[in-house]
Amino acid sequence: MSSSPGGPPLEVPEPVLEIVRTLEAAGHEAWCVGGALRDALLGIPHADYDVATAASPDRIRALFRRTVPVGERFGTIGVLDRAGLLHEVTTFRRDLSTDGRHAVVEFGASLEEDLARRDFTINALAYHPVRHEWRDPSGGRADLSARVVRAVGMPAERFREDYLRILRAFRFAARLDFSIEPETWAAIRASVAGLAGLSAERVRMEWIKGLETARSVAAFASLWRESGAADLWMPELREPDSGLDRRLSGMPRDPVLLTVVLCAHPGEVFERLRGSNAEVNRSRAIAAAPAAPAGDADADVRRWLSALGDRADDVLELHELVHGAPAPWAGQVARIRARGDAVDRRGLAVGGDDLTGMGLRGPAVGRVLEALLERVLDDPALNERDSLLAIARTLA
Repeated sequence: MSSSPGGPPLEVPEPVLEIVRTLEAAGHEAWCVGGALRDALLGIPHADYDVATAASPDRIRALFRRTVPVGERFGTIGVLDRAGLLHEVTTFRRDLSTDGRHAVVEFGASLEEDLARRDFTINALAYHPVRHEWRDPSGGRADLSARVVRAVGMPAERFREDYLRILRAFRFAARLDFSIEPETWAAIRASVAGLAGLSAERVRMEWIKGLETARSVAAFASLWRESGAADLWMPELREPDSGLDRRLSGMPRDPVLLTVVLCAHPGEVFERLRGSNAEVNRSRAIAAAPAAPAGDADADVRRWLSALGDRADDVLELHELVHGAPAPWAGQVARIRARGDAVDRRGLAVGGDDLTGMGLRGPAVGRVLEALLERVLDDPALNERDSLLAIARTLA
């Protein structure tokens, strides 16, 4: 196993050091592992360090006063520090069998075996925060320097163990602006059919995470298309616009909005990926919404706002993503909102109770309110109680 005692020392948080010291004082080997090491070496702000140890889950629970069974079946126990922050501590493990979706694991493995079961070399690193010693059996640090995503060991075997690793390769490559090593890419192309057996929820999670973290969303989407993954899960995925990443610079990452930009029929995509009702309905509404007002007048913009309702801001942001500039009518929208012009029934100076007080009942109430809104959309000055009640009497 590659040992690098002279590697760069890392500033590991004191609570993590306490966990490692406690485990080793009890006779159990313990190391920092996971993506925090990769990100630390790349100078990327990273989340808390995970710990891998020879101690069993039962032993971990016995050694620490406050624990949470985060994933006990897979050997992971959450240890709460004095501030209440959770740190994952996982028993060394090896895979006994896998169906391409889930693995049956066995505890009692060595650190070497534990690192050998990981997906990519850049994630198969271990660091001892007390001795400042590295373990790098697969050459992960060299691959970080070379900026490549490479599977641990035989790529085809790694993907057969869990086909989700294909999508994780896309996410890491796009997030870090790395290339995928040729043998690993060839195995992805040869193994991509295995993605069909994954749960829609797992696929959706990787798609969402990728959109949120990719340095280049266009490159991320291209990996899905070029590998064949999109053919299986989102054939609606279009070839990304080369200017998308430039337009995205400085804008918040909204996975639903980006899916609308990247995919024809985005509602069908989210439905296939078992997205929430909110994601499905929102993506469909954005895609179906009128892209612009019918004309340049304030009344046209008010009618556009009325038709879109809560989706107006989404469509304004969509315009900026697609065209690289704010919508020409965005200033009018701001002024209409600042004035408080009514664009829906809630903004009217009268309501259903006022109309029932006039003797209107049932569908007639809604019909008159719609007619009043039409008048107010044309002329906001009419939106006063007395004026609207007078108009309502003529409509009743």
